[in-house]
Amino acid sequence: MSETALRDLNTVPSSDRKTESSSKGSFTKPYVGSAIENVDVSLVSTKINGNDAMNAAVEIGNSEFEYVESENLSDVEDVDTSIKTLLVGLDSKDWLLVCEALNNVRRLSIFHKESVLNMLGDVIPLVVKSLKNPRSTVCKTAIMTSADIFSAYNDHIIDLLDPLLTQLLLKSSQDKRFVCEAAERALVAMTTWVSPVLLLPKLQLYLKNRSPRIRAKASMCFCRSVPRLGVEGIKTYGIDKLIQIAASQLSDQLPESREAARILLLELQTVFNKSHDLTPTELSPTTVSEDPEMDSWEHFCHSKLSPLSAQAVLRVTNIAREGLVIGS
Repeated sequence: MSETALRDLNTVPSSDRKTESSSKGSFTKPYVGSAIENVDVSLVSTKINGNDAMNAAVEIGNSEFEYVESENLSDVEDVDTSIKTLLVGLDSKDWLLVCEALNNVRRLSIFHKESVLNMLGDVIPLVVKSLKNPRSTVCKTAIMTSADIFSAYNDHIIDLLDPLLTQLLLKSSQDKRFVCEAAERALVAMTTWVSPVLLLPKLQLYLKNRSPRIRAKASMCFCRSVPRLGVEGIKTYGIDKLIQIAASQLSDQLPESREAARILLLELQTVFNKSHDLTPTELSPTTVSEDPEMDSWEHFCHSKLSPLSAQAVLRVTNIAREGLVIGS
């Protein structure tokens, strides 16, 4: 993890110092039925100069702005031009040009993802820069860009993930609701499209962050990623290691962490029971135990956890199972 990511990681999230006048920046929400931005930021072009540029900026700045969902994005008009101007736009001091460039990253990732693949090393740090932008419109557009990057490039971004993940956890932990919700959706996209084998070790680092809100968001991501390993993948990764991680979150400060731990423990119990509920033809001599109690979930918990942690885990899993029995 880079020094910048570590520094951001230890920053307790708070509301942005510069706030906008509403949940969508200083703009008025467009009327229902508008499927695209009322003013396309791509209208702002580097070809415009002089008074025309000033007038265009004023006109657009006073117009309504709408965030475009991925499924409503249209392709870029000129791929080569968009790629050539992409980095300049992302690093611009004009926030409208930055938003235009971010939306072009999204369009290119969806319609021409191979064209940006070799540029990710330059693109992602600039997306992270926009995630840190105090202007909410830029920040949310960067968050939506992150989600599309996860969807398009999957494991290709794993070596560039740390600063991106740090900022998304910070944004998902802040008080500005519409930014928080967008960041949570981006984190869901991350856990959906990035391989859990690669993602879990990175998420594990955030489970010990000093901010309880970041720990909670990381716990929820961790909980979503583990089932994607599958039964064999969980066994390979190590049920003993995963149960220790989940047990440590059971006593965390925030209920989101505790609920994520509970869900994860139930998943691990299910996998454990499946792996110990084999037919005689599936059993090897090394898996046969003379004492059935030695193969029980209860014995496993006591063998891998401290007495207090084992009791907490068993209490959670037993109550959940009893509830399922009663409900059936």
